[in-house]
Amino acid sequence: MMEVILFVGFLSLIFSALFAFSVLRKPQGSGAMMRIARAIQEGARAFLNRQYKTVSLFAIIIAALLYATLGVATALSFVAGAFLSALAGYIGMMVSIKANVRTAQAATKGLKDALAVSFRGGAVNGLAIVGMGILGVAFLYTVYGNPNLIVGFAFGASLVSLFARVGGGIYTKAADVGADLVGKIEKNIPEDDPRNPAVIADNVGDNVGDCAGMGADLFESYVVTLIAAMILGAAVPNGILFSLVIAAVGIVASIIGIFFVRTNNPERIWPALNRGLIASAAISMIGFYFATRYLFSGLNLFYAALTGLITTIIIANITDYYTSKQKKPVQKIAKASETGAATNIIAGLALGMKTTLLPVIVISAAIVISFYFAGVFGIAMAALGLLSLTGIVMSIDTFGPISDNAGGIAEMAKMNKKVRKVTDALDAVGNTTKATTKGVAIASAALSALALLVAFIEAVNLKSIDVTKSKVLVGLIIGGMIPFLFSSYLMKAVGNAAHLVVKEVRRQFKEIKGLMSGKAKPDYARCVDISTKAALRELVMPALIAVASPVLVGLLLGAEALGALLIGSVVSGLLLALTLANAGAAWDNAKKYIEDGNLGGKGSETHKAAVIGDTVGDPCKDTAAPAINSLIKVMNTLSVVLAPLIVAYAVQ
Repeated sequence: MMEVILFVGFLSLIFSALFAFSVLRKPQGSGAMMRIARAIQEGARAFLNRQYKTVSLFAIIIAALLYATLGVATALSFVAGAFLSALAGYIGMMVSIKANVRTAQAATKGLKDALAVSFRGGAVNGLAIVGMGILGVAFLYTVYGNPNLIVGFAFGASLVSLFARVGGGIYTKAADVGADLVGKIEKNIPEDDPRNPAVIADNVGDNVGDCAGMGADLFESYVVTLIAAMILGAAVPNGILFSLVIAAVGIVASIIGIFFVRTNNPERIWPALNRGLIASAAISMIGFYFATRYLFSGLNLFYAALTGLITTIIIANITDYYTSKQKKPVQKIAKASETGAATNIIAGLALGMKTTLLPVIVISAAIVISFYFAGVFGIAMAALGLLSLTGIVMSIDTFGPISDNAGGIAEMAKMNKKVRKVTDALDAVGNTTKATTKGVAIASAALSALALLVAFIEAVNLKSIDVTKSKVLVGLIIGGMIPFLFSSYLMKAVGNAAHLVVKEVRRQFKEIKGLMSGKAKPDYARCVDISTKAALRELVMPALIAVASPVLVGLLLGAEALGALLIGSVVSGLLLALTLANAGAAWDNAKKYIEDGNLGGKGSETHKAAVIGDTVGDPCKDTAAPAINSLIKVMNTLSVVLAPLIVAYAVQ
């Protein structure tokens, strides 16, 4: 059976390579298009290379500490996880920066061709992530034979994901906010206008934030959940094998589901993507059933895994309802913009807070139902069932920034308006897909963290967590505070970096003669460099918060207090991430709803108010919210890794 699982991992990589080949053989268009694409590629590579140099220093230090305290197996697993997570992010970026210009050129032939290129580009990323994930976990388990010895693999993936999310998130939103505030508000020029000095930095940000960052994020979620399920499944006959089989079934289902995505109707793009997701879920359900019948006498674990699959579909559709510009919640925010930016922001915040209700009910139901059928292992199976569709979820997510970049290239290269109409249709859906996949990622982070929490409780032999104890209560309160403190550093970092970008863009418009008239070219590289330096400078403190807090609480207050810390961080992190992600996406699409010609259209006072709301929402949805996912998983994974040390050395 292990041979079949490894084969599925290789099969995923083979299809990823085939999709990459099919995308790369497409034409890149005119010389102007290729020059713009090359500038985006150079900026993205420069940022990610510099970021990974910074991350590697942290990784080397942590690997040495793990070797000295926990042995060679944990240290090597950590290095493998960190390397593959970084590779997942790099693949995501490389594919997107190659597919964007090809999508723009494919748009000259129509929507069908453009959708095929952008979505297949996303599929390269999605299938590479799950292929590397299952191969890494299965190989290490084959070598060590004990899932507890490979938890370092999950920690390595989590650490790199945290850096990718934080660094990429700060970069992309600093550039985006800086470009919008000066370009749209002050100069009243379109988005992706080549006269804007920050436009290349903005397009680079789509790749390093939404592609590389999301790639590392979902790779981490995937392997963290798989390893947590294997640890909890060790107490169940065939539990470890079943965890790997569920992951393998999801990969095969995702490969098949990708071929269901096709349309030539601008109004049917999201239904086409959703059809692929539902097809993958249906195929997974059938595979889960037969896998359960093969390995167990009953179907309880099938029902637990099925709960996760259903949760994926429901969360995606809930997020779509609250964030799509076709739905009333977003349109109400757009309507609120008629009376100014303040009412727009108030409406967006109110919606963001409201959107916590239904996802929490769905996640809570998934926890109760999966526990009812299979205990704590059932919760892990629900999380794994949810993440089994990572291949197609990541394909749908990466489609968004590829389409966004394609629209930017079409605008800057002054392509035919019919081309921009096609890329705009893809981009509009891409904004929705990015929001829905963030919703799924947040839900998966919560369930993954809960599975890890249970693994930690078992590792330190806790029978319960008594919140009437003073130390435990303190741990709970600190845990609830950490996502807020963490987010504050990220929001401030985006504000500081955006301030520098705005000043630079204003300077260039003032000092470069002929820039506004289009006779002179801006210095794009300067804004790219400012965003890069600011992002890397702001990486350290959030990373320290994530790593130091569980270590200090565990050693100073004990294992039970650390368990409470993890509970507090998961609860507040889930709610805060949902609020920020959904509010930000709703603000973004409210702006786009107005830009479609509603409520006064582009350039109106209503539009300007909506742009302000969007700039507030940008760091919420693309920096803080996704980074919270990595935060809670890093804290939980590190706690499992350090469980033996906490038991041995905690202050009594």
